[in-house]
Amino acid sequence: MNATAGFSMFPLQTQDLLLDFQLPGGTTEVAFFLIGVAVIVLALVIITILKNKGKFSALNEGRFAKRGRRGFSSFTLHRIAHDMGLDREKTKMLEFVLRSDNVADPMKSLDSPDLMDRHFKRAYFLIEQTSISEDELNGRLSVLFALRNIIETYTDTVTISSTRQITENTSAVIALGDASYPTKIISSRGEALIVEHPISNRGIPAAIPNGSKLTLTFFTRSNKGFSTATRVIGFMETMNRRILKLSHSSKVKKLSNRRFRRRQTAISTSFYFVNISPSGNRKEKSLIVDKRQFVGSIMDISVGGCSIRTSAPINAGHKIKIEFTQEGDFTVAALGEVLRTNRTGHNTVMHVKFLKIPRKSLNFINAMVYEYANNN
Repeated sequence: MNATAGFSMFPLQTQDLLLDFQLPGGTTEVAFFLIGVAVIVLALVIITILKNKGKFSALNEGRFAKRGRRGFSSFTLHRIAHDMGLDREKTKMLEFVLRSDNVADPMKSLDSPDLMDRHFKRAYFLIEQTSISEDELNGRLSVLFALRNIIETYTDTVTISSTRQITENTSAVIALGDASYPTKIISSRGEALIVEHPISNRGIPAAIPNGSKLTLTFFTRSNKGFSTATRVIGFMETMNRRILKLSHSSKVKKLSNRRFRRRQTAISTSFYFVNISPSGNRKEKSLIVDKRQFVGSIMDISVGGCSIRTSAPINAGHKIKIEFTQEGDFTVAALGEVLRTNRTGHNTVMHVKFLKIPRKSLNFINAMVYEYANNN
């Protein structure tokens, strides 16, 4: 057998094999048969997927929970930062805040003050845990709160036209004649606006007769101020507090916007008069703090200033040093100027603008105002 004869045998063997595997009916029937099988298999696969959709979703959620959900794009971040006018440092902080809480939709968070507070609170605690020095901690926190204040101003779209729209636990001030008292909205549902009965400076419930006409001023969480006229329509005693019932009003007036969020509070404080005298350098002036100490109570506070109730003789234009102690032995200090004063009975309420405040004190006030600190 030569090489040529051996080579010619293989095609014949191949044809025999193909003939053995052919189905009766010809080529057309075979094609239809295979297509039918493919359709049946595909239908079975689709039915199986639909029946086990929940299981596949659960598996996917578990997988993404371990890896972390896919976040937003850098393009989205920089577009938001550009619209707000953020510099590079604040843009990096914004990215840290959003990614720390696995935010996938930044615009949704920007439209919700509650979500933004949650993201920033988480970032606040992460910064506290990861900063290696107090100087680094205060530096990062100052950027965090500067960014938070910018976002609050940028997203401030709250409007209120009726007292029925006031949310629970909103801080407010009741003005009766020349006196004003801090209080809190408990509920705006029902036929009456329910507020805490304010406490006088003597530590007892303020004398507010039934039927009294009042002015109610309140501030939303986004720092918008509103005012309305109302009257007392009743009282109610509970186990731990006295409740004041006020009439609802649909005539709510918007106040001028405040630059920073403000928090109603009651903090004992000391303050001292500060005198300014020329120093040897014509461009500089020395501050001389008077040794006489006066006391009062901070009624509300923001990083821009505060209101203090006191019995001391204070006039607008005075510069004062303010001190109050929080968290054990930490003393918050600030230099301020009295912008205006209001008489409230035997006391004076002075409205103070901060002129100079240490960075650590500024961060502490921000944490207190936004309620990020552990004890607030």
